[in-house]
Amino acid sequence: MTTHGGFEPVFCTIVPPHVLDKLAQAEDSSLAGPARRTLQRDAFERTQRRLTTVIGATAVAAAADGKPQRTVHDARHGTDLPGHKVRGEGDKPGKDATVNRAYAGLGATFELFLQAYQRDSIDGNGLPLNATVHYDRDYNNAFWNGEQMVFGDGDGEIFLDFTIPIDVIGHELAHGVTQYTANLTYFGQPGALNESLSDVFGALIKQYTLGQTAAEADWLIGAGLLAPRVTGTALRSMKEPGTAYDDDVLGKDPQPATMDDFVRTGRDNGGVHINSGIPNHAFYLAATALGGHAWERAGQVWYDVLTGGELKQQAMFVDFATLTVKAARERFGDGEELDAVSKAWEQVGVRTL
Repeated sequence: MTTHGGFEPVFCTIVPPHVLDKLAQAEDSSLAGPARRTLQRDAFERTQRRLTTVIGATAVAAAADGKPQRTVHDARHGTDLPGHKVRGEGDKPGKDATVNRAYAGLGATFELFLQAYQRDSIDGNGLPLNATVHYDRDYNNAFWNGEQMVFGDGDGEIFLDFTIPIDVIGHELAHGVTQYTANLTYFGQPGALNESLSDVFGALIKQYTLGQTAAEADWLIGAGLLAPRVTGTALRSMKEPGTAYDDDVLGKDPQPATMDDFVRTGRDNGGVHINSGIPNHAFYLAATALGGHAWERAGQVWYDVLTGGELKQQAMFVDFATLTVKAARERFGDGEELDAVSKAWEQVGVRTL
């Protein structure tokens, strides 16, 4: 588990704190209550994550080469992890759709990284993939805690079951890939890159599973997660950052699409879930300019940068952008891939060195 400067996994949630903060202020207690409890639970789990990094995580045996090793547990609306084992690798689907979706999502993530990038699980060495479902009551989040996936059922009013969007599962597991590779600092621009990389690979996992081209994809993160009463389509849009939702309770999606609207804030670890819209949009622009399956060329360039060893923990947008240009040239030469990547960063206002 060696990374640049040391192994330091972070606690990463799919629903940003600024969304839950807004929801926690709702006049309707049935909306505010679950949001407040979710924020409290997230704070506790974040502290537990810090303690684990100090004490050390339990060693986990690798799976067989090129084969997933999935285990899904049921917390039964409690908070003890991992909970009760309900499905192991190779077991037939049961009656619980949430368990089945979690199992399938773990498999889809494993499949994309193996088939597209020859990466054996998220650590590259066959790490078993573990998940817990039915976590807590009315828990409005899903998270990667450095060791496993955890899914809430949502409150049914604002958020539905967090296993519904396969890109949510892929997003959180991709935090594990970053953890085992570049280990980007979870604050400011490095943190926004961390979040963006998870959105990128979450989107690619959905597209790979559906067999979609860049043109066919919706480029939404968390589509299907918002309850019917919410005015919105998803948590984020890579195609049009800032347009995913505009709701009287949740507020308006604050993501910028270009550096002209970069948000300076001390909240959300320096806006990691907000300013991630900028590199997200750059990837969308590069992928759609190239066409075809986004994981094959644009995705390959992004993966090369994440795992190539040159991306520093404190990397800024300009550093990442410059490395993508270098990676595009090294892998594909001075062709349309290099042109698409270069122009994408130019369009979002990030210069390359």
